[in-house]
Amino acid sequence: MWIEEQLSEEDVRNIYITPALAKKWSLEKQIRSEVYFTAGRVIVRGNMSTRAKGEKADYILYYNNSKPIAVVEAKKNTFPVGEGMQQAMNYAKILDIPFAYSTNGKAFLEHDFITGKEREIPMDEFPSPEDLWYRYKVGKNITEDEEKIINEPYYYAPGTNKPRYYQRIAINRTCEAIARNQKRILLVMATGTRKNIYSIPNYS
Repeated sequence: MWIEEQLSEEDVRNIYITPALAKKWSLEKQIRSEVYFTAGRVIVRGNMSTRAKGEKADYILYYNNSKPIAVVEAKKNTFPVGEGMQQAMNYAKILDIPFAYSTNGKAFLEHDFITGKEREIPMDEFPSPEDLWYRYKVGKNITEDEEKIINEPYYYAPGTNKPRYYQRIAINRTCEAIARNQKRILLVMATGTRKNIYSIPNYS
């Protein structure tokens, strides 16, 4: 029997949160835990430099390999359910993800960026990948034809790395613009962010 006051955040994730997510999401393909998505800023002191820890999400949930759709932040079960919501929302904004969740292992608090609404969800009623994707499609008015283009898998050349989060955002937004038959698209990114390394499918 677990004594709740003695549970660490890791215990809460392992005992309550991961099993709740794994009921509807694939542990191997859709649930990624403790994800560092930035390298951390470089701190310079005199002739010495160090790198701070990067930003890390407790969970990022993927509808498919190229479409992260939810961020989940975990806290100890002695905290309120919404304790991690601001952090989850901040990460979701950076990663361009439409749904943010905070949980203490007793319930989930959901923030829907499409509608701006929040609601509390029991642990055994966390939405499925299909539920969230449907809500995203409806909120963005995505048609079936547009969906086929948007969900086209990325092409990776042998030996290349998967896109970093800002590259993934650029690719996904570009594909959505193409799907909506937008004729002129301007992609602006900083020098050195490797804009031309990833291929976008030719739909002409």
